[in-house]
Amino acid sequence: MLGLVKKIFGDPNDRELKRLQRKVVEINALEPQIEALSDEQLQGKTAEFRERLANGQTLDDLLPEAFAVVREAARRTLGMRHFDVQLIGGMVLHEGRIAEMKTGEGKTLVATLPVYLNALEGKGVHVITVNDYLATVQSQQMANIYNFLGMTVGVNQNSLSHDQKQEAYNCDITYGTNNEFGFDYLRDNMVLYKEQMVQRPLHYAIIDEVDSILIDEARTPLIISGQAAKSTDLYYAADRFVKTLNPEEDYTVDIKVKSVQLSEPAVEKAERAFGIENLFDHAHVTLNHHITQALKAHVIMKRDVDYVVQDGEVVIVDEFTGRLMTGRRYSDGLHQAIEAKEGLKVQNESMTLATITFQNYFRMYKKLSGMTGTAKTEEEEFGKIYGLDVVVIPTNKPMIRNDMPDVVYKTEQSKYKMVAEEIERRHRNNQPVLVGTVSIENSERLSNLLKKKGVPHKVLNAKYHAEEAEIVAKAGQAGAVTIATNMAGRGTDIVLGSGVADLGGLHIIGTERHESRRIDNQLRGRAGRQGDPGSSQFYLSLEDELMRRFGAENIMSMMNRLGFEEDQPIESKLITKAVESAQKRVEGSNFDVRKVVLQYDDVMNQQRNIIYKQRQEVLDADAAEMKQITWNMIEPVIGRIVEAHCPDDQVPEEWDIAAVVDYANATFLQEGMLAENDLKGKEKEEIIEKLRGMVKELFDQREQELGEETMREFGKVVILRAVDSKWMDHIDAMDQLRQGIHLRAYGGTDPLREYQFEGFEMFQQMIESIQEDVAKYTMKAHVETNLKREAVAEGQAVDPNAEVTKKPVRRAEKVGRNDPCPCGSGKKYKQCHGQQA
Repeated sequence: MLGLVKKIFGDPNDRELKRLQRKVVEINALEPQIEALSDEQLQGKTAEFRERLANGQTLDDLLPEAFAVVREAARRTLGMRHFDVQLIGGMVLHEGRIAEMKTGEGKTLVATLPVYLNALEGKGVHVITVNDYLATVQSQQMANIYNFLGMTVGVNQNSLSHDQKQEAYNCDITYGTNNEFGFDYLRDNMVLYKEQMVQRPLHYAIIDEVDSILIDEARTPLIISGQAAKSTDLYYAADRFVKTLNPEEDYTVDIKVKSVQLSEPAVEKAERAFGIENLFDHAHVTLNHHITQALKAHVIMKRDVDYVVQDGEVVIVDEFTGRLMTGRRYSDGLHQAIEAKEGLKVQNESMTLATITFQNYFRMYKKLSGMTGTAKTEEEEFGKIYGLDVVVIPTNKPMIRNDMPDVVYKTEQSKYKMVAEEIERRHRNNQPVLVGTVSIENSERLSNLLKKKGVPHKVLNAKYHAEEAEIVAKAGQAGAVTIATNMAGRGTDIVLGSGVADLGGLHIIGTERHESRRIDNQLRGRAGRQGDPGSSQFYLSLEDELMRRFGAENIMSMMNRLGFEEDQPIESKLITKAVESAQKRVEGSNFDVRKVVLQYDDVMNQQRNIIYKQRQEVLDADAAEMKQITWNMIEPVIGRIVEAHCPDDQVPEEWDIAAVVDYANATFLQEGMLAENDLKGKEKEEIIEKLRGMVKELFDQREQELGEETMREFGKVVILRAVDSKWMDHIDAMDQLRQGIHLRAYGGTDPLREYQFEGFEMFQQMIESIQEDVAKYTMKAHVETNLKREAVAEGQAVDPNAEVTKKPVRRAEKVGRNDPCPCGSGKKYKQCHGQQA
């Protein structure tokens, strides 16, 4: 069918190549005049291009001349001149697409064209590689071109200090690995001061080996984990304390909004019990929170109503359906508080501080492109997930590699025996051989067979990138035998040694088909670079995993019927086609899995974007903006508490005005400031207005007393702490939900829809919880003279570079609750400003 469409309408790839070829003619026409420029004139082109951009020209307008300039700079600095097909590859990358270019076609040089052109905008271009070694080598080599043209080049590695990272990201062009760029994004969204951020907004990225990063690694999320500042011991201590409280005088309970408020005597009891001066001091936020959650666990959460205890675990009961919500956990430490109440083992605190998948990280770039030798087989996935199409770039010289049909043996043992014999035969002729295996174990197995035959060889297993790249580069020398796992030394060119072309070039042996055709094509692609001779062949057995999964029994019975010997192979294009058909099915299945992972992660991604945007606004805010942000968080809490106790479906006489007053006095106002008579007889909107007015007046008063700058910094401390701690707990709760949600399918519901619905519900609850914390601590907490923003937990990425620089802080002396108030009123501190604290 596809062939018929191509016959009628022409191959879309060919149409694209023809369109781009017209631009190549334009670039080539400029070559004589660019060649005639002196070094100084050529270098001056960068400033000229930037000026033309500032005057309204676009990158597309500059492309032919800019590409011609880079080509000439490469010729002068590296002795390399871009081929026409490399110019086409550069244009594909500039357009935000994937260029499929065969191994040895010079992808590293191709990237210099769009990198230079896009770096002219001054917004930063990221070149992403699969390992640090390639990032370093490519950046050092290509920096000759960029530096000559006045561009700065940085390498982002995990060993860099914070200042060095900032410097690398502020360069025009930054090389680095996908892991390091992703971790830096997460770390930037955990900083406490905007000066600690290292990345600029994500503008344009070119991903080398794009299939490896966007497909193979797409299911592995980046995670920054850490030990939360809270200890599980505190849950038990808080639980023991609340058991001593008296329901009549120590707290008020608000069942409708599921909240509890400690009375003044209970606050003093807590201070004595834990040996502290002021429970509402910002230094005791964690303790205060634990006590509140422990109290909530005891007086609001009822066993066998809100939850059940099964097999030593607390399982939530859905309040509407009564079904058990396996895998779901209460967030914000409430689940742990219930575990402490029930005498169970308190589960470890949330360990994930930040997480993102590569899929969602790379989709944030304004423009994304990539290059690889193998992308066409995954074009559907690139299109659906990333909006990237694939253009196959022709080779500079015709490909003459001989790809021979697969040979299939009955057993693995006979297969490896014949592979060893084939290697020995070619080695005797001095022809270099590169063998690809799917595992380290199989590499060792083959190595042992070759040792017995006395064939000298090297074994690689994708662990030591620098050494392996060196060995792989020499795999084309006469007589070389190299055994490598399929991914070892990826991105390294293999140049044929003297006289090797006459021996047939490099011979590739695959010892097993990978479940992805791409990986097989990568292995084949190690031979036949730039028109070199070469050959490839796969050796399979009916015991290979892929063959067993897809109908090896039929072939086995046929071989037995025909009387095939153990060492006698089937060599047939029909077998090769059957294997490729099996691979297509596996690829489709793997794509479906990655698509589902992304659908789930998209729920978290939307939430993550909201939280990170809010954090950024707080970090950037000046005093006036900070005041507005803080008030915008306090105001909804007022409306919610009134709505909960004065619902529209009740007559005003049934409204619970006392609960509104208790909540308002405990959360926003000084104790006793509001009485029931102040609100009785008023309409709901009037009640909200009255409360809003009182709280706003106190809020403004706090700012006047503290000063604009102190209030601004205090607001940042309170909001960042609330957001970070709640978000950390929320990540954990969402992860628990994700792990157990598949069980919902047994009840006939769609797990993804349930996850989306419940995830949204949990996120709303988290936002409300953040707002309540901000309201309480903004209006009540004791403000120290020197404020310190503190991380809620120490984060650690997979690599060691996870710390951020903290500003030195001096602690102020604390005021005792019974000491004279520092404001000079003559009252005790607890009766004056201590009530606001």
